[in-house]
Amino acid sequence: MRLCCLVVLAAACAAPKVPTGNPQQEITAALTRSASDWNRGDLDGFMSDYAKDSTVSYVTGGHVQYGWQPLYDHYKTTYFGPGKSRDSLSFVEVRVQPLTMDLAFATARFELHRGDSLTASGPFTLILQKRGPRWLILHDHTSADPKP
Repeated sequence: MRLCCLVVLAAACAAPKVPTGNPQQEITAALTRSASDWNRGDLDGFMSDYAKDSTVSYVTGGHVQYGWQPLYDHYKTTYFGPGKSRDSLSFVEVRVQPLTMDLAFATARFELHRGDSLTASGPFTLILQKRGPRWLILHDHTSADPKP
C-alpha cells in the first residue's frame, strides 16, 4: 500500500504544471490591445508588451536584434518618427501553446491596412513569459509575406 501511494505521489509531482488562467485568451487580448496602441500612435503602449530587458530578441528580414531599447529605437525611427506614417495593424489567427506555468509559444499573422488595401502581412512567432498578471514577449520572429 505504501509503495502504491509513493508511486501515485511521484506521478502527481512529475505531471506537467498547466498555467493558471487562460493563456489563449490573455495573449490574444494583449495582442489586440497592442495593435490598438500602434494604431493610436502610442509606441510606449505598443512596446509595453515586450519584456523590458537586454535579453529580448527580435528576428526579421534575416537580422537579429537584442534588447528592449534597441528595438524601441528601431520602431521609433522606422514607424513613429516625424513624418512617418503607419498603416493600421491587426493580428489574426492567434494560436497559443502553453509550455510551462509561465511560458507560452504563440503564432499568428500580422496585417497592415491602408484604407481597404492590405499593404503588408506575414506570420510571426512569439515566446512569452507571464510576469505578474501580464504575458510579456521574450522573443519575436516576424516574417513578411512575399510581395505579389
